[in-house]
Amino acid sequence: MFYCFYDNSPLGRLLLASDGKNLTGVWFEKQKYYAAALPDNSVENKELSLFKQTANWLDCYFKKQNPLCSDLPLAPYGNNFRQCVWRILQEIPYGQVITYGALAKEVCRRLNKTSMSAQAVGGAVGHNPISIIIPCHRVVGANGSLTGYAGGLDIKTHLLALEGVGFINNNYVDIKNIKGLS
Repeated sequence: MFYCFYDNSPLGRLLLASDGKNLTGVWFEKQKYYAAALPDNSVENKELSLFKQTANWLDCYFKKQNPLCSDLPLAPYGNNFRQCVWRILQEIPYGQVITYGALAKEVCRRLNKTSMSAQAVGGAVGHNPISIIIPCHRVVGANGSLTGYAGGLDIKTHLLALEGVGFINNNYVDIKNIKGLS
C-alpha cells in the first residue's frame, strides 16, 4: 500500500509519498515529474508517523537547522544508475554545491566506468523523487551557473540562499561554494 500527504512549506505545497515504511517521494506541487513515482491507488493518510517525521524534518530545514538526510528512511524508486546519483547527492554538505561534471566523475568512479556525460547525470538529478531531502538543488553548472531544477530555478535559488550559498548575481553561485574547488 502506498500513502500520500500534502504539507505546506514556505516555498509552496509539497506532496509526500510513502510505501508505509520509507519515504518514496517529496514533490513541489507544480514541479516537473510531479508524483511520477506515486502509484495511482495511493491513499491519503495524514496520520502516518513517517509523514509527521518528514514534516518536522522539513520545518527544521526551513528554519536553517540543517537536518540530515539519514534522519529519514528514504527509498526513492529508480534504476541502479539513478540510485548511485541520488546517494552521491545525499553526501553534498549543507551550504555547498557540486557541478554536474564533478558529479559525473564521481558516478564513473563508483560504477567503475571510464566516462559519462554530465547530461546523463543531469537526467538522473532531474528525476530525483525526493526533493529537498535528497538535495538535487545543490548541483550547478561548470561555472557555478544555476541550471535546471525540476521545481523551478526560483525555488532552487531560494533553497541555496536558505543554506547560505553565496551568489555572484542571481544566476551564478559564488565559486567558493563548489565542493572540491577552492
